[in-house]
Amino acid sequence: MKLLIIAPEQIPVPPPFGGSVENCIYQIARQVSNEHQITIVSLLRNKMPRKSVMNNTTILRVSGGSKQVYLKNVLRLVKGKSFDMIQIDNRPRFAAAVRKAFPNTPISIFMHSMTFVSSPMTTRKLANEDLRNVDLIIGNSKSLQLSLKNRFPAHKEKIKFVHLGVDTDSFRPRMNSASKSFHVLFAGRLIPRKGVPTLLQAVRIARKSVPSIRLSVAGGTRSPAYKAYLKRMARNLGVPVQFKGNLSRKRMPAFYRTGDCFVCPSQKHEAFGLVNVEAMASGLPVIASRIGGIPEIVQHGRNGLLVEEFREPSAFAYNIAKLAKDSELKALLSKRAREDVLHRFSWSITATKLMGIYKAARA
Repeated sequence: MKLLIIAPEQIPVPPPFGGSVENCIYQIARQVSNEHQITIVSLLRNKMPRKSVMNNTTILRVSGGSKQVYLKNVLRLVKGKSFDMIQIDNRPRFAAAVRKAFPNTPISIFMHSMTFVSSPMTTRKLANEDLRNVDLIIGNSKSLQLSLKNRFPAHKEKIKFVHLGVDTDSFRPRMNSASKSFHVLFAGRLIPRKGVPTLLQAVRIARKSVPSIRLSVAGGTRSPAYKAYLKRMARNLGVPVQFKGNLSRKRMPAFYRTGDCFVCPSQKHEAFGLVNVEAMASGLPVIASRIGGIPEIVQHGRNGLLVEEFREPSAFAYNIAKLAKDSELKALLSKRAREDVLHRFSWSITATKLMGIYKAARA
């Protein structure tokens, strides 16, 4: 199959930092390029080449500046070429222009959240019109699939889901877990919905019974004021925390291997929560909000712990202290976390399911 993938306009493929959507595109292409011919069009940035080739995958990079300029450059580059399927990642607003350029080619939109089909990014009416231009809508979890079906019932028959994966060779458990302190990790964007203030308060409470607990936070923000607020809050609470900043993708596996558990205190819907899978692949028990697609990954009492009252710091504190005190439970959850990722969340499983959906759509 000749597949064209159009990446969003903000981060190049492969992403040097962050960019879970762009990393997803890159990892899927790596898995399927032996059997299929993949063309990825992505943002040109820094010293990256305009063209990269790996196996049967070609990555073309174009300049941006705005969504409109970027999309115009993308379509100019692929104009006149032939593809069996076109995948647009997370940008339903691109669909009309892509359909106009390729009137007879099946188009899918791979959605990674509800952000770009919701206010303030768009209206329900506009999103409905955009989705009329695509043949398939792929969500990254059952939860996102259900949310999309509920919001856009006219398109429910073409809405599917594919769980994302993780590089299980890079993200692996550390060999020696002996440590005097209990190290709690968080990774994600430093924005209010991710719940870092809740985590800071939870660590303060948990340290009353386990004083050795400490915290490390990896992630960047576009708001220096918000990061300053979090640092000030940590100081006022007396919480020992290291803010690691925006770590490169190459450094993230080593970051996970420094931890004893991972906490995902999301305060709003998470479509999937890839950081949880990365942490589990790294042999970390995950404590996470029971919200959105997270329970599809983290199974309470089996490979992690889910928090019902996720707006309450004390609920997270209870589970953090529980793991810190119970080494047998921690070891059991850690073992099962790694096993479950190997069986359910590898990139090869993601790629196989996605390409199966595309083959069926073209049959």
